[in-house]
Amino acid sequence: MIDRHLSDECVDILGQFPALGIIGPRQVGKTTFTKELLSKRLDKRVIYLDLESPRDQIKLSQPQLYFEQHRDSCIIIDEIQRDKTLFPILRSEIDAYRRPGRFILTGSASPDRIRDSSESLAGRIAYQQLTPFNFLEINQTYDQVRHWVLGGFPEALQATSYKNAFRWQSNFIKTYIEKDLAALGLNINPSVSYKLWQLLASQHGNLLEVSSVARALQVSSPTAKRYIEFLSEAFIIRLLRSFETNLKKRLVKSPKVYIRDSGTLHHMLNIKSFDDLSGNIVIGNSWEGYIIDQITSICQDDYEYFFYRTHQGTETDLVLVQGFKPKLCIEIKYAAAPKLTKGNYQAFKDVDAPKNLVIIPGNEDYPLSENIHVVGAEKALTEIDKWLY
Repeated sequence: MIDRHLSDECVDILGQFPALGIIGPRQVGKTTFTKELLSKRLDKRVIYLDLESPRDQIKLSQPQLYFEQHRDSCIIIDEIQRDKTLFPILRSEIDAYRRPGRFILTGSASPDRIRDSSESLAGRIAYQQLTPFNFLEINQTYDQVRHWVLGGFPEALQATSYKNAFRWQSNFIKTYIEKDLAALGLNINPSVSYKLWQLLASQHGNLLEVSSVARALQVSSPTAKRYIEFLSEAFIIRLLRSFETNLKKRLVKSPKVYIRDSGTLHHMLNIKSFDDLSGNIVIGNSWEGYIIDQITSICQDDYEYFFYRTHQGTETDLVLVQGFKPKLCIEIKYAAAPKLTKGNYQAFKDVDAPKNLVIIPGNEDYPLSENIHVVGAEKALTEIDKWLY
């Protein structure tokens, strides 16, 4: 069992809020995490209900009565998006008997996607996103190259061989396309969905070109945009927005797109090993996406995340913002001896964050100039707080 870094925070939430929402992609380990979490909090009886189980669906045929009869228990409702009609009943029951730690809801998409549009449970629930294993959670067990190549999904990372990890990714993607996305509400032909994933994988680390996706899928641009936004809400892709300053410069408005899990990206590109990746033109973009995903997984909602680019060539890969103020500016290079462009230096100047990092592979740590530091990925991730405070 690998400890998840959200455990302590989730325990705190259970001591304060009536409901805890644990959201994240399918197969990320939400159920395992929830059960392990409650082993640390044994003051209540635990009831587990899986909305994919017909037996548990029958138990909730009269949900109001069921909840009333188990008010002294902590009720886990797994895959809550499968019955959105439960949300108004949960709201009513929580208001009738408001006690901390009554419900844990898990879902495979963003809160807006999994709940009924009229019921947010605002003030009654706190959401936490469970991502695939980040580097800080596995660095005592696996090296960074394996983590980068195979990604953070437990079954892939812990597979007995790269071949088995690749096989798991095949089944994972097939199930997501044929079953899970439809269950979340994306009703498109599986072949179209698979092509969409391939198209977005080919754009990984680049500005999103909705029009080219629309042409390839033979749908309208608004329809293609809706498909893409859906995959973002299902935690499959990341849409990184452009950071805007008050400078009178033309900024790029299109978001950059990333397949969130590096193992899934590599499978979509038929990359089966580090040797395959090393000889592939996408290695730089893959590394960039991997580092961005690790930072966002570790820092979670403490910051907003952007890239910065102008039409004049000024650019940097990641800007961490808190309270409208840039806190950290990051350029990501897959190189042992990184060379920054004039545009990189100008971006650091434009963004004007207190600190600027250049993250590279390995465990280096040295200043490049007065306010620019080169840091190896392992050191940067394990000491991220050092650069943010």
